[in-house]
Amino acid sequence: MSLLPQLSRTQRRIAQRHITRESAKWPLELKEVAPEQWPYTGRDMLKVWRSRDFLVQVFLAPAPAVVRLSILRTGLDESGGWLQNIPWEDLQRLKREAGYGDHEAVEVFPPDRDVVNVANIRHLWVLKPGSLSFVWRAAQ
Repeated sequence: MSLLPQLSRTQRRIAQRHITRESAKWPLELKEVAPEQWPYTGRDMLKVWRSRDFLVQVFLAPAPAVVRLSILRTGLDESGGWLQNIPWEDLQRLKREAGYGDHEAVEVFPPDRDVVNVANIRHLWVLKPGSLSFVWRAAQ
């Protein structure tokens, strides 16, 4: 899914290089972004975190969720879409770095009729600690 469909291949490559240069200015771990620098300013957004490789937006979410984390890679693929393939380990680490390491989170795969797929963004609904009864737990 291209974010830059109207651009030529050369223009997309220029955009990719620009994003790569901008991303290199950020640390490897998430850093909170000041509200005046947020890429989106919806009333349901609570925080934004950024690292060299990822953007994490924190949104209000309906109960039983505490918040929703929208996570994307900060690089573009050849077609101008956000890079794909965020491994489980990165999602877990980003959840922790955003301040929810003690919380459980779920990713939802909706019925076909409710699929909204407009970008390579992963969404984690963060729940209160211990709220899921069907998860594996580490031996204590």
